[in-house]
Amino acid sequence: ETVAAAATTTAADDTTAKQAAFDEVVMKTYGRYPITMVKGKGAHLWDSTGKEYIDFVAGISTCSLGHSNEGLTAAVAKQMSEMHHVSNLYYIPGQGDLAAWLVARSCADKAFFCNSGAEANEGAIKLARKHAHTKLGIDKPVIITALSSFHGRTLAAITATAQPKYQQDFDYGGKMVEGFEYVPYNDVEALKAKVKQINKRSLWSRIRGKKRGVAAIMLEALQGEGGIQPGTEEYFKVAREICDETGALLMCDEVQVGMGRSGKMWGFENLNVEPDVFTIAKALGGGVPIGAMLCKSHCNVFGPGDHATTFGGNPLACAAGLAVTKAIDEDNLLENVAARGAQLRAGLELIQTEHPGWVKDIRGWGLITGLEISDDQGVTAGEVVGAAIKEGLLLVPAGTHVVRFVPPLIVTEKDVTDALAIFSKVVGSFAKK
Repeated sequence: ETVAAAATTTAADDTTAKQAAFDEVVMKTYGRYPITMVKGKGAHLWDSTGKEYIDFVAGISTCSLGHSNEGLTAAVAKQMSEMHHVSNLYYIPGQGDLAAWLVARSCADKAFFCNSGAEANEGAIKLARKHAHTKLGIDKPVIITALSSFHGRTLAAITATAQPKYQQDFDYGGKMVEGFEYVPYNDVEALKAKVKQINKRSLWSRIRGKKRGVAAIMLEALQGEGGIQPGTEEYFKVAREICDETGALLMCDEVQVGMGRSGKMWGFENLNVEPDVFTIAKALGGGVPIGAMLCKSHCNVFGPGDHATTFGGNPLACAAGLAVTKAIDEDNLLENVAARGAQLRAGLELIQTEHPGWVKDIRGWGLITGLEISDDQGVTAGEVVGAAIKEGLLLVPAGTHVVRFVPPLIVTEKDVTDALAIFSKVVGSFAKK
């Protein structure tokens, strides 16, 4: 035991030294936990000291097949040994195969591949603007997004993200990228009023011949960073009707909920609506960087030179995407998501009954669930996540008072049971204070 303890201490000291060296050369754009992960399997991770964790973060909704998945590993290794990257100046068979799979299983007709969710959303924003100019005759296209949304970290994407904390100090004279307006999420009347306001032409604009109008309504089917807030059918129905009436595009950001995490292939399917455009990333590559923007034929306005990306849809990334799609088709992932999601929420609801004043709400779809802590408890989601980590459960906040549960889609019944036992212990420790 003494030897083992000494080895653990040595490993911890070595890890601390390496973390300090890391901080010397890497920008501190993350508030990192003092943990270094070194290996994983399924829904489990191990750090450099040998400590094991149940992973209910999954790289923030990204490692859809968990860690060290055999199919994903084999597909990527095979592709790497053959050809990992060529330019989009040439045909890439895997890209075509992945696009065909996505189109066959969605309302879209065309796909554009990129590397991340932010890039996918930038592509959607550009598509909406060109569609507005060329199809609707709009000189000043406006994209409506929702308060508390999150669409990425690039400049147009953080402008679309209606959260001031992400925009602070990235403005130009107090202004972000022009052409975005915000409305409260799930507020039907506010959305109608905003569209009416934007589309109303002033006398001066009519004299000048300049037309300002709604180019798109861009929404998350479920707001992830905004606190795991599902959209309502009524809100999305009205958004669809407005777009049908005006010619604007309904665009769904599926980066966090797409590819089966919601229990359906696409989050918007939970709302009985079809968008004109939707964006995906995260789970698409199971942890290998890839994103995509998909659209219907009527708004497929990009031509050669309009949009591009060096790495998007390369053979390696598409091999990963095809491994994920194969698992969805052959391993009953959607059924597992539905069953494990129901198990997780039932367990959290039991914790809520045990500590009714502590848990304010539990919400979500499939394997994206948020537990909201009551404001009067004097504890933040970050503090709860920190305590869970110490007990061997990885979670992530979604705002100041919401704890987010987003395990891999292959998570097992035992994994969920064990995670709930740890979380119950953590909640009990806070509730007693």
